[in-house]
Amino acid sequence: MGAVERRIESATKQAVRQRNYRRQRDRALARLANLYPNLYKELLEEERAKDEAQGKVWLDISGRTNAGVDKTSSNRNSKAPKRSRYRIKARNLGRKK
Repeated sequence: MGAVERRIESATKQAVRQRNYRRQRDRALARLANLYPNLYKELLEEERAKDEAQGKVWLDISGRTNAGVDKTSSNRNSKAPKRSRYRIKARNLGRKK
């Protein structure tokens, strides 16, 4: 086995270990949130306040950030892409009309 193959195998094993760790951690957090919902919410709010004090932005469940839009900003007229009002349904993808 060459050096490249050993590095690939090592990286693969590390990725699997990290994935398994994250799964286990997420399950444990879900259980704690279910067992102690009020305490969990309080701790989350504390962490959010600490992160926001450092300028970090949190995502909500929908994936939007909680950073507000500054309407007095000079970049108000920027050409930012608009989100489509229409959603493409997965079942329509790839079909010919």
